[in-house]
Amino acid sequence: MANVKPYSLFTEFDINLFKAGKHFRLYEKFGSHIVTVDGIDGVYFAVWAPTAKQVSVIGDFNYWMEGEHQLNVRWDSSGIWEGFIPLVGKGTTYKYKIQSNNSDIKTEKADPYARRYEHNPKTASIVWDDDYKWKDKAWMKTRKKHNAIDAPYSVYEVHLGSWKKNIEENRFMSYFELADDLVNYVSDMNFTHVELMPIMEFPYDPSWGYQVTGYFAPTSRFGYPEEFKYLVDKLHQAGIGIILDWVPSHFPEDAHGLGFFDGSHLYEHPDKRKGYHQDWKSLIFNYERNEVRSFLISNAAFWMDQYHADGLRVDAVASMLFLDYSREDGEWEPNIYGGRENLAVISFLKELNEEIYASFPDVQTIAEESTAFPMVSKPTFVGGLGFGMKWMMGWMHDTLEYFAKDPVYRKYHHNDITFSLAYAFTENFMLPLSHDEVVYGKNSILGRMPGDEWQRFANLRLLYGYMFTHPGTKLLFMGGEFGQYNEWNFQESLDWNLLDFKPHQDMQNYYKSLNAIYKNTPALYEKGFSGEGFEWISHDDHENCVMSYIRKGYKDEENVVVVCNLTPTVRKKYRIGITAKGKLVEIFNSDAKEFGGSGIANKKETTIKKVPWNGKDFSAEITLPPLAVTIFKFK
Repeated sequence: MANVKPYSLFTEFDINLFKAGKHFRLYEKFGSHIVTVDGIDGVYFAVWAPTAKQVSVIGDFNYWMEGEHQLNVRWDSSGIWEGFIPLVGKGTTYKYKIQSNNSDIKTEKADPYARRYEHNPKTASIVWDDDYKWKDKAWMKTRKKHNAIDAPYSVYEVHLGSWKKNIEENRFMSYFELADDLVNYVSDMNFTHVELMPIMEFPYDPSWGYQVTGYFAPTSRFGYPEEFKYLVDKLHQAGIGIILDWVPSHFPEDAHGLGFFDGSHLYEHPDKRKGYHQDWKSLIFNYERNEVRSFLISNAAFWMDQYHADGLRVDAVASMLFLDYSREDGEWEPNIYGGRENLAVISFLKELNEEIYASFPDVQTIAEESTAFPMVSKPTFVGGLGFGMKWMMGWMHDTLEYFAKDPVYRKYHHNDITFSLAYAFTENFMLPLSHDEVVYGKNSILGRMPGDEWQRFANLRLLYGYMFTHPGTKLLFMGGEFGQYNEWNFQESLDWNLLDFKPHQDMQNYYKSLNAIYKNTPALYEKGFSGEGFEWISHDDHENCVMSYIRKGYKDEENVVVVCNLTPTVRKKYRIGITAKGKLVEIFNSDAKEFGGSGIANKKETTIKKVPWNGKDFSAEITLPPLAVTIFKFK
């Protein structure tokens, strides 16, 4: 048998923290680490496999021979196997061959903590490190103001495999190529942040990255780990934040993955009622196990620490919170209080957010949570889960359903478009028009809009204008900004050829301008999570299908008036109530000709008169363009 030298990166304190579920930097200890022992270069390997009776490292360096390089089990009942293998180096491919005490079951597993994996369909781990020199010091020093909850936050959601492809060579664009094309595009379009659908290594392209096998490695589909760092670095240098989709809710059953890792239910819950997701045919983490909690929280910290991520969008939180999620009676077991809440998950999410915000106070965690579970984005010290923001799924559903209706019927559904303000300040909401809304027969956002081509584009401009003037941060899936006609297809590039046509050019220009007016108008973001930042002028004009409201910032003189005309009818001398004397000046109009609109506008200043209206002491008469949002400032 080949030589495996006793060696460890773990201290007794590390082990105690790991067992207690309180070690949140496990990536510094587990996995493969290039080290020098007694003057000899090699690799230290460490893996958690408490049910194993033998663990071997197999790889290209020993012709994948089981038993050639057997790791040593620690004496402290931690279940950790470790050892130093001399003369192994960077680029070595390897797996763990595990023989279990459970009926001598043998498994062959990729390293859960590997920093790099082979390109799919191959599945081996690769010994890796890099000495990447970051150049984003200026961003990291000032990002607190960019990621603050009173900062403008307009997110561009991207699937790297299909945003744009190298057509000539029929391949994905690399991290390096994206660091030019994507960064330049996002910067030019005035987005503040990019959100990447999962880039952690995953085996199956149609999962879009939501079935992860390599939690500590950016996928090799687009290049090396340091090349992904380069992409992040370039985004930061351009003043753009990066949010990573993160999936702590479930993982696939692939043979080389985390499932049945050491011949036992190690990472997944052993009770299928808590450990198996029927919808996604995947395994659910055992949040009751301390070591698993440490694994997940360490992973969240890893992307902040090693890759300078500015936030994590946590996927499928609703599926984690409820024991009966997508289960029939008899398929779930109540908690100790007889309720449906998963108490272990609640405590895990609180601990996760406490650790992330304590160690990285200038980032955000964002929950994709679709239920009425209370206080998701409230601090843990007042009983909340501790997320920074939560997706506003109710707004998204109601809004898309409303806009799909022919304007002639909208007056009968006016409450659907105004209802979101009844609960808009119960959480720190992000308004999402995400990838989930443009797949599986739902149509593209543009494809949902009613009417002829002009009306469809006008409706889309109106929808986006309404979104940007509604309280909350913003998220749009790629392609929506230029009016992608077709549903998203992860196997193909976006239809960039549409930009040869003026309606799509105008739509792209509109979204770019919308981002700009949002970023340059403090009243649209400074109090976006507070009722103090919003005041209705009129929410009950269902007959005309008009909504009007005031958005407020920290300075009264910067407040703006927003009016949405939700029909194609031009309304002249439409009176709106105003709270003070002065004049109104139109500063933004989605019906402008430069955006493909008809050009109807309030070109002159409008004098506010002492005519009571809408319950206010003053009022003004304005012109409402068709299917348009208009923004006014006070003068």
